[in-house]
Amino acid sequence: MMQKPCILFGVPVQDGAGRMGCDMGPSAFRTAGLITELSGLGYNVEDRGNIVPTPPRELSHPNSAIRALPEIVAWTEAIAEAAYRASGEGIPIFMGGDHSLSAGSMTGLARRAATEGREFFVLWLDSHPDFHTLETTTSGNLHGVPMAYATGRDGFSGYFPNVDVPVKPENVCMMGIRSVDPAERTALATTGVTVHDMRSIDENGVGPLLDGFLKRVAAVDGILHVSLDVDFLDPGIAPGVGTSVPGGATFREAHLIMEMLHDSGLVRSLDLVELNPFLDERGRTALLMVDLASSLMGRRVLDRPTQSYRHTPKAP
Repeated sequence: MMQKPCILFGVPVQDGAGRMGCDMGPSAFRTAGLITELSGLGYNVEDRGNIVPTPPRELSHPNSAIRALPEIVAWTEAIAEAAYRASGEGIPIFMGGDHSLSAGSMTGLARRAATEGREFFVLWLDSHPDFHTLETTTSGNLHGVPMAYATGRDGFSGYFPNVDVPVKPENVCMMGIRSVDPAERTALATTGVTVHDMRSIDENGVGPLLDGFLKRVAAVDGILHVSLDVDFLDPGIAPGVGTSVPGGATFREAHLIMEMLHDSGLVRSLDLVELNPFLDERGRTALLMVDLASSLMGRRVLDRPTQSYRHTPKAP
């Protein structure tokens, strides 16, 4: 991974989720020591504060279930612009906030990759594919639409910003999937998205599955974005999330993925999403997410202190 500066953005959006609390996520990541950890790994870290959404405009949709459409559109506009600009300067890390933020991060980052003439790829670590459109969502929670929007599926025009550079579905790999609505299942069957559900992980292990995807990215000198949702993890180790689904990734599976990503040198940006400190246990989930981000950015397993998520770098 290139030693570009890490550019941190807080994204205190909770409008896309079904319950309140994700707006406290950015503060929790800061409190859990993300800046200290990245600095200890030798990165120049720029915390640019929290993104502020654009002024919302009046919007309504025939699907009466949809909640907070003007707010999520406003967030998407602001996040996409921040992602585009920051990705030309360093490694942007978006501290969420619910997963609706990825509608902005992915589209802004895809636009940057296009300006560099590079293929853009996404590793989606989540229990949900978030592949609903505005027409198909029944919950109305718009943290369930970002991947459908970013890949250019129909139904967003006139509401969300136009997607100038859609993410190619065949360049998306989802891992940890274990909660899929019928409409999402039907839509995924017609795309080229690679979906590794938990059964696939159980049968094959995360290593071979991820290795195959990383080889595809490397073969075309692609740019890789990682979107890590707390509910990718088993709720037994990461309780601080409003959409917990049993049977998620273990501590070691998650760390292996992060270590392999670092070794690949392909990652250029990161989402950390769906942390709800109100539901956490004494910061347990926030500390684990910071630990995983540190592994992705280069902390080795041999550097791990005993019985602690925290890492104090040794003096050179």
